[in-house]
Amino acid sequence: MGRGRPVREPGTAAGDGGSGARRLGLGWRMAGVTGEPTSARVDAWIWSVRLTKTRSIAATACRAGHVRVNGERVKAAHALKVGDEVRFRHDGHERIVVVRKLILKRVGAPVAVECYTDNSPPPPPRDLTAAAGIRDRGTGRPTKRDRRDLDRLRGA
Repeated sequence: MGRGRPVREPGTAAGDGGSGARRLGLGWRMAGVTGEPTSARVDAWIWSVRLTKTRSIAATACRAGHVRVNGERVKAAHALKVGDEVRFRHDGHERIVVVRKLILKRVGAPVAVECYTDNSPPPPPRDLTAAAGIRDRGTGRPTKRDRRDLDRLRGA
């Protein structure tokens, strides 16, 4: 044997300490009979089911108080369970979803839709939303008078 590298047992990961859960890639959660997680972090779940583009956006929304689980504001590490109602305010409208399945990794859109029931109100029709002021090309920056007219038009 001599000076060579230490030999690992087959099927174990380097530095995992021999933990069966870590060897199976289950991490901190307990594995049930089916191998599905029993809980998931709310920020990771929101990102996994594609309600946000990145996990950091989901964590920031939790920190700002834009995420509610069963009516209560939660931190990013709050544990979700199947059947919880998640209210998530993002980009000016509120999404209301009920957790049907817990996942920890980001999946494709068709699979993600199966993980929740969407109870969100429909967005307002486009004709009811105020149109943004459109300026002609090459007119430059708006003057103080133009800005006042725009503010008056918007109702500010």
